[in-house]
Amino acid sequence: MYILTIEGKEDEGAYAVSSPEGDRALYLFEEEDDALRYGGLLEAEDYPPMVVVEVEDELALNTCNRYNYRYVIITEDDFVIPPKQDDFIQTDKMA
Repeated sequence: MYILTIEGKEDEGAYAVSSPEGDRALYLFEEEDDALRYGGLLEAEDYPPMVVVEVEDELALNTCNRYNYRYVIITEDDFVIPPKQDDFIQTDKMA
């Protein structure tokens, strides 16, 4: 599996998606090409440059489960696009 990290900060954590409620989920890509494409989409949305890091499947899943961290396995059949900052509207600010 493959994860995304900020270039130059590979030892400081991995990219995770946040929900409007603040929940985070780590994206685990089955295919390196899919991780590369998603990283390119992130950069197009003004995220810092990303790098793809290969991780052992079992180690990644065990670590997420041990620390009760949510994760999503992105298969070759999945289509994911990065959220934009304005994709989420807080209900307390709606008229």
